[in-house]
Amino acid sequence: MMQKILIVDDEPELREVLRETLERENYVVSEAANAEEMRRVFSSDDFDLVLLDLMLPDEDGLSLTRYLKERSNVGVIILTGKGESVDLIIGLEMGADDYVAKPYNRRELLARIKSVIRRTGSATPKNGRTTAEKTCINFSGWELDLPHHKLAAPDGSDVPLTMAEFQLLRVLLEAPGQPVDRGKLSLKIFNKELKENSRNIDALVRRLRQKLEIDENQPQMIKSVRGSGYTILTTLD
Repeated sequence: MMQKILIVDDEPELREVLRETLERENYVVSEAANAEEMRRVFSSDDFDLVLLDLMLPDEDGLSLTRYLKERSNVGVIILTGKGESVDLIIGLEMGADDYVAKPYNRRELLARIKSVIRRTGSATPKNGRTTAEKTCINFSGWELDLPHHKLAAPDGSDVPLTMAEFQLLRVLLEAPGQPVDRGKLSLKIFNKELKENSRNIDALVRRLRQKLEIDENQPQMIKSVRGSGYTILTTLD
């Protein structure tokens, strides 16, 4: 099945260039020039990925990222210009899976698109059914549902995770008790090398800790390891 991508940007020339680039790679492409169009188009079809500009005329890309992630597991790549670093970090914390800076490098853009689609899986049907076989990681009473990107607390309640938080937890659980350095986490989660002085991984760990440590009487589950990154102190059930 051909994968579907929705481009959301208010610049017609940019959308045209992106469309031509993606269609040459055999993607099915739809377009939206603003938030209203994005909602209408997104609700009418199942998409594998949304390329979302941060700066739109009627609504910012941050609130649209939240809108998309609350309704589906669709991959979201933020399209960002220079000087938008603060909004970019917020966008990633809200659930965006990656970002690409303007002007785009064609090969880098395509590589990031393929990586995000591979990580987030195919489009989620609006009827809610999926053919994916359920595979879970159980740890200390918690359950991480891999195909559906869901986390259940020991009391059975759902704990919402952004895609980046899900990827972070999964990587740490694949090496329980072992330190995973920040550079490896950046490559696994964002598919890019960690830039000097970047705090994206630290901010992500902080947000995940808040969701895992629901009982203040329990010891911290994710530990910092000086010079080695982070480790999760748990045993798999």
